[in-house]
Amino acid sequence: MPARIYKPARNAMQSGTAKTRQWVLEFPNESGRDIDPLMGWTSSADTRTQVRLRFPTKEAALDYANEHGIEVVVQDPHPRKPILRQRGYGENFSTDRRGIWTH
Repeated sequence: MPARIYKPARNAMQSGTAKTRQWVLEFPNESGRDIDPLMGWTSSADTRTQVRLRFPTKEAALDYANEHGIEVVVQDPHPRKPILRQRGYGENFSTDRRGIWTH
């Protein structure tokens, strides 16, 4: 399976866009995971799945993959719509609020 180059999405606990500006080169799991009979931990013989390389641009990630002979698939990000409110957060506490206060 080819490696994957993508731009990570923000997680559900983030309101901002931190750690989503860089591109990531991630390797797939080539072998299955095994369960250790004594401890119950999962393990794998494939150590490349632990590697995540970060790049400032998609072109830099593609150049690195081409230099090292890595077959890749590029997943372009979905554009995020900005959430803009007319008067912002302060409108919630305004005295001339248009809607009914429902607390």
